This record gives sequence, C-alpha cells and structure tokens, in this order.
Amino acid sequence: MNYHKVNGHPNLIRDTTTKAILNTNSTEYKNYVALKKSKEMESKRMEEIELNMNSLKNDIDEIKKLLLKLTEK
Repeated sequence: MNYHKVNGHPNLIRDTTTKAILNTNSTEYKNYVALKKSKEMESKRMEEIELNMNSLKNDIDEIKKLLLKLTEK
C-alpha cells in the first residue's frame, strides 16, 4: 500500500489503492471514537425517553377514558 500526505492536514494520509483518508494521530482517533460512542448513547437515551413519553401519554388517555366512563354512570 502506498500513502500520500493530504495537503494542509499534517495528520492525514491517503491510501492510493482505496482512496481512503486515514488519520495518523491516534489521540485524535480515540477522541473521535469516544465522541461517536457518546453521541450514539445520547441518541439511544433520547429514543428511550421518547418511548417512555408515548407510553405515559397512552396511559393518561386510558385513565381519562376510564374516568369519563365512571362519571357517566
């Protein structure tokens, strides 16, 4: 495999075979992976909160219907 430096980016190289750009700075890469993982966890957390909110809304609607039935009698 041959690599060429990317102009203006001292920590980036391009693989001439696959045309992929690679980061040679391991600290930056580790920070990127940690940030990506953090964003994925936050996204999953938000999805879970949304599901819980929808469940609560459904429960409240059911309670309202039951209360209306009770007051009708």
